Amino acid sequence: MSSYMISLVGTPQGHRLAIGLALLAAVLHALFGALQKGRDDPWLARAAIDASYGIIATPFALFVVPWPEPWMWGIFGGAFLIHAGYKVMQAMTYDRAPYTVVYPVVRGTGPFFTVIGAGLVFGEHFAALQWLGLLMLVGGIFGLAGYNIARVPVGQTILPAMGLALITGGFVAAYTTYDAWGIRATADPFTFLAWFFMIDGVFIPVVTFRKWRDLDRARLMPLLKRGVFGAFVAYFSFGSVMMATRLDRVGEAAALRETSTVFAALIGWWILGEKVGRVQVALMALIACGAVVVEWAGA
Repeated sequence: MSSYMISLVGTPQGHRLAIGLALLAAVLHALFGALQKGRDDPWLARAAIDASYGIIATPFALFVVPWPEPWMWGIFGGAFLIHAGYKVMQAMTYDRAPYTVVYPVVRGTGPFFTVIGAGLVFGEHFAALQWLGLLMLVGGIFGLAGYNIARVPVGQTILPAMGLALITGGFVAAYTTYDAWGIRATADPFTFLAWFFMIDGVFIPVVTFRKWRDLDRARLMPLLKRGVFGAFVAYFSFGSVMMATRLDRVGEAAALRETSTVFAALIGWWILGEKVGRVQVALMALIACGAVVVEWAGA
């Protein structure tokens, strides 16, 4: 599988596969965010997911994929720190505001800075029309956030959550660019993914240890089930976008992945019972059109 994926790098088939993987990551990332937000403490929900994917990934990292090259240990250390910061900021954001309010702000900040980072790190550059498409996509995302903010009940303080959401979006751009560099630094992309998930699964479970001791036992099994389900969502979500960045351009993959905001709005409406009106539908259409322009202009 690894040799086949590597053989597609830089080919038209690889480009098409990267598009599909980025869009799959968008759907699954929106689902992943909803799993963490849910009705439980977002710290515990994230801990259950991280512990699950860390435990499941361990035998694959140790016994299935090739071991990392010596220089990869420093890269894994950097990834651990960036993702730890991202998770702390994300959980703090979800603690303070509704999912459909903060999720668009988090995701809208990421693609713009990821495109800039991809230009600096990988020498990628968007064409003029691609920048227009990116502005449409980001504008639609922030428009969706603004619409949702305006509907927050009077008296609910939203500014701290917005500040945290912007910081979280900065971490999204940082980890997308950094991890794209990391997965290209090893000969086997599945080595990066397996070891990443094993290492990344440690931090939040350790941080939330005391919360687990005080947890109502009736909530333990549902949380563990959500953790296992969320682990497989994470594998395919993160794995898909990382493989997309290995196969094709990082900036385009990041932009397409942020159509997750559309799917998040639909999940918020369908699963979390949050209303989706005509203005939101129009803004979601703008996001989708922006993604199409980014891809079409870069073909």
